[in-house]
Amino acid sequence: MLEKIKIRLQYMLPKQGLTQFAGWFASRNVGFVTQWAIKLFAKAYKVNMSEAQKSEFSAYATFNDFFVRPLKEEARPLVSGNHQLAQPADGAVSQLGLIQDDQIFQAKGHNYTVEALLAGNYQLADKFRNGDFITTYLSPSDYHRVHMPCDGLLTEMIYVPGDLFSVNPLTAANVPNLFARNERLICVFKTEMGTMVQILVGATIVGSIETVWSGCVNNQREGVIKRWTYPEQLAENAVFLKKGEEMGRFKLGSTVINLFEPNTIRFNPSLIPGYATRMGELLAEVIVDETDTDSINSSVETQ
Repeated sequence: MLEKIKIRLQYMLPKQGLTQFAGWFASRNVGFVTQWAIKLFAKAYKVNMSEAQKSEFSAYATFNDFFVRPLKEEARPLVSGNHQLAQPADGAVSQLGLIQDDQIFQAKGHNYTVEALLAGNYQLADKFRNGDFITTYLSPSDYHRVHMPCDGLLTEMIYVPGDLFSVNPLTAANVPNLFARNERLICVFKTEMGTMVQILVGATIVGSIETVWSGCVNNQREGVIKRWTYPEQLAENAVFLKKGEEMGRFKLGSTVINLFEPNTIRFNPSLIPGYATRMGELLAEVIVDETDTDSINSSVETQ
């Protein structure tokens, strides 16, 4: 009964208004009120401050500063194998596996299509038909910077306005098409194993979604899809990121979805729904044709 009430509230609450207010408050230094909010949040969600570069609450002027706190350099070792992909974020695996034709599994009884997730871009969606996906949920207690699982050249970024439902496991199990209806930022990368998409999904109280190359992309929330394209690697203003480099961040928690072309990667067999992820740990291995190893090693650099 309580779960039904929580879900019904998701539909009834003014999510846009709550999110705008939360973003406004989180970006301001309100003295002792800010410090009180930070300490209360850290205690309620058992935030591990020993990993942060600045472990004292007083080091953070705003709640946003605290929420996107950087970690110590040694806190997240990065898998080093040439064909090993790294976890992009701290969190927990929501779902992962094969994309069945164009269907992505959300939760028991709920699928959504790749095309819907990619805002109707059927040409891009076709690349991932029968490919692989993984959905990673970032809880409020997690580190909220998102990193690259592999080397990648950014080719396109698409901002898609939408709802702001919570993306926690309860909501995922009860709200149809959750990730294809929420606000999201689609980042398309050219990689050694073909096209890889990393999607940052917004949610209730997520004040902003930012990338390292463009800053905040949803500060206006004008209700229209926006698209940016980026040049080849050697051109001016190209965006090329190495494995493990930060690519974006959430100001309050949300979800990351990765899509891979078919027959290009093999997930770490330890990964199952609920598995606690740590940025930098093994996500997957690239499926390599041993007779063509040299060309794969150099594919990103020559694209």
